[in-house]
Amino acid sequence: MFSFEGFVRINTAATAVYRLAYLNLLWVATTVLGLGVVGFGPASYALAAYLDRWVRHGETPPPARTFWRSVRERTWHTILVGWILLGAGAIVVTNVLRSPDGTVRALNVVALVVLVVVAAYVFPVMAATDITSVPRQLGAALLLGFGSLHWTVLGGTVVAVTTWLLWSFATPLLLLFGAGVPALVVALVTRIVFRPLVESPALPGRTMHHPLDTPVTEQAS
Repeated sequence: MFSFEGFVRINTAATAVYRLAYLNLLWVATTVLGLGVVGFGPASYALAAYLDRWVRHGETPPPARTFWRSVRERTWHTILVGWILLGAGAIVVTNVLRSPDGTVRALNVVALVVLVVVAAYVFPVMAATDITSVPRQLGAALLLGFGSLHWTVLGGTVVAVTTWLLWSFATPLLLLFGAGVPALVVALVTRIVFRPLVESPALPGRTMHHPLDTPVTEQAS
């Protein structure tokens, strides 16, 4: 028979799964209400901000209220970042599919990989750091993704395998967790990667903050 602690662990795991599904549905709703182009950036930032609090700080505030607050927090800034990513993605994908030159297609495939890495990390960077300008946020996302390449590759592999399994055996679950799974994997990676940025003596005064709170400068001990 299960012990009380076993039931508690099962309940905790089930609650986490439900919360992730809820966050994914909030992301889908925000993206759709924003007609994709306007909704993608704010929805992705809000998802990254909540997961940063949950995974890195162990906080689980009310999902809907916290999510909508994040959507409204930096709306135009996140819309701009979303436009940059979607616009660049449209150009790169078009070149991959329609360019008659094999070299051009190969270069654009490489560019697409770089763009995916930047898109994966830029919203967590916005949520967890005090970097404010769009170029610096994109640059920090690029450095973070390729500076911790082993974690990026491992995370990408987990996302690819999970997506394939859901697509093959449980397509409705893919719809339920589609954006939540990669966002959660990125949050787990940034939890590992951001830790030395806070704790390293070589980086005193590095500001890491909750996205909905006043930034707090964490000095190295």
